[in-house]
Amino acid sequence: MTLPFLVLILSSNLTPLLSMETMKEAMKLFSEASRRNKGPIGDVLQELLTEPGLVLEVGSGTGQHAVAFSHRFPHLTWQPTNAGGPDTLKSVAAYREEADLPNLRAPQSFDLFDDLSTVEAEDRFGADQIVAIVAINVIHIAPADAIDHLFRHADHLLPASGILFLYGPFRHPDRPLEPSNEQFHRFLQNRDPRSGIRDLTLVDEIASRSGFTRAGIQRLPANNDALWYQRDTRSQAH
Repeated sequence: MTLPFLVLILSSNLTPLLSMETMKEAMKLFSEASRRNKGPIGDVLQELLTEPGLVLEVGSGTGQHAVAFSHRFPHLTWQPTNAGGPDTLKSVAAYREEADLPNLRAPQSFDLFDDLSTVEAEDRFGADQIVAIVAINVIHIAPADAIDHLFRHADHLLPASGILFLYGPFRHPDRPLEPSNEQFHRFLQNRDPRSGIRDLTLVDEIASRSGFTRAGIQRLPANNDALWYQRDTRSQAH
C-alpha cells in the first residue's frame, strides 16, 4: 500500500465523523440572556430546592439552563420540555448529549395547553416525585391563558410542599414599568398580541384560584424577578 492511498482511506473515514460533529454543534441554539441569568436564577433555586426530586422545566428553550442547573444541583433530576414538537427539542438534546450528565433527562414535548391525567403524566415524566415546576421566561411569551394552565398543572402534579418557580419581567402595582421593559412589552405585542409582560397582581390572582399563594419574590438583574408559589395552607385547612 502506497502512502497516498493510506491518506485517502483515512480522509474518507474521518469525513462522516467530522460532519456529524458539525451537525450536532449546529443544533445547539444559543441565548446570551440564558448565559447571563443562569447564575442569579441558580442562586435563588439553591435556596429553594434543597431536597432530592424531579424538577419539571416548562419551556426549556435552548437547553442552556437545563445543563447549567443539572450540573449545579446533582441532587435533582432535571426534566426539560418544550412545546411545538420534536424540532424544538433538538437544541436541548444536543446540549444534553454534550454535557453527559446522569441527572439530566432527555427532553420531552410538552405544551401548557396539554391536558394531562395522572397516568399520562407518569407515562411522560415517570413516577418520580415532581418537587418543583420551573418556568423561565415563559408566561410573557405564551398567551395569557397559559398562566391559568400552568397553575392547573402545578395543582395536578406537585405535592403539598411543591414549588412553582417563575422568572421574567413583571408589572408591579407600586411602580411604573421600566423603560426597557416597556419597550420589550411593545415588541412582544407587535409580534403576537396575545403575549406581553404580565401584571404581578393578575398572576397572584390566577395562582389563588388554583390554591397557590406567592411564597417569595426576589429582584434579579436586568429588571427581572424570581417568583415562587406554594399551596395555600390556609385554603387546605378549610
